[in-house]
Amino acid sequence: MTGARRARPGLGLVAALAAAGLLLAVPPAAQGRRSGPTPAALAWPGAQKDVLAATLADGTAYEPGAFLDAHTSIGTATSRDGKVVRLLRRGPDGTVRLLRALPAAAHPSYQAVTVSGDLLAWFERTDGDRLELWAADLRTGRPAHRVTADTGQARFYRSETDLVAADGRLHWVAAGAGGSTEVRSVAMAGGPVGVRPVPGTWRLLAWPWMADGVAESAGAGTLRDLVTGRDVAVTRTRKGATSCSPRWCQVVSLDGDGYSRIELMRPGGGDRRVVAGGTAASEIVDVAPLDRFEVFVQVGRTAELTGNAELLVYEIATRRTVQISPDAGQIGYRGGVLWWSTGNQETFVRHSLDLRTVP
Repeated sequence: MTGARRARPGLGLVAALAAAGLLLAVPPAAQGRRSGPTPAALAWPGAQKDVLAATLADGTAYEPGAFLDAHTSIGTATSRDGKVVRLLRRGPDGTVRLLRALPAAAHPSYQAVTVSGDLLAWFERTDGDRLELWAADLRTGRPAHRVTADTGQARFYRSETDLVAADGRLHWVAAGAGGSTEVRSVAMAGGPVGVRPVPGTWRLLAWPWMADGVAESAGAGTLRDLVTGRDVAVTRTRKGATSCSPRWCQVVSLDGDGYSRIELMRPGGGDRRVVAGGTAASEIVDVAPLDRFEVFVQVGRTAELTGNAELLVYEIATRRTVQISPDAGQIGYRGGVLWWSTGNQETFVRHSLDLRTVP
């Protein structure tokens, strides 16, 4: 996440599908759908949501990286003179609090922004690929402090679990020797960094779990509890790519007609169900947010021109599909809050929905 780049609507998967020519045909099932998804306003009328201007009061473009609730976010914006890239807390009334500022000349970025209670933590990268871990207390307002510069070759997957706060420590993974993974952690106040080497390529899930198969086309094959050391085998299908949370796994494959199919199942293969098909695509890395939902998009004919798509959420308990937006771009998710933009590349607004408030 960086304020130096102007935010604009667009979906990476939509662009990829367009380049491959897959948007030229819409499957018959999508053309003649018997009943459409339920609009979110009808399905979840009490859920907290908001509409947010794309710019701050000073006119600078603002890019959110995490939300505390539907109305309060953490994000970046370049200063009006273009000399500083700021990390900010943006309140419900639009006011901002400066958390950190780095010279734009150093080409900084703030990555893996994580909120746990009053703790805000993030990685910041500057020229020379220098990476440091920082934190701030959102309640006291005290200045941010550097937690450690001993970050290793940290790996980021655009997941809310790239940086995890648990048991009084911050946890992340880094590339290790010989294709291994280093599971690293440090006390939230700073201190020595613990390093646990693990053979293979792994990424963190909700604590204390991690999943392997990051570099494999078939995806995850094992879940491991970092506290007990227990392994859980994941049932993988021959023609699908599997990614998991500790309780659910997502399988993305192609059906007999060459269209996509998204399924959910338990890691052991049970409780399997089809979530979506046709031109469906998974747009966020995190599987089954809150163990209640699956977020995906349906790519329409206009996506090739607009870069936007229909944003949908599958509700696991009811097996109901809910339409969040018919034309969404810049989709993000972290900590239970989903956000997206509507509009075009020149003029757009952002929307937020706190999935934690869905009954």
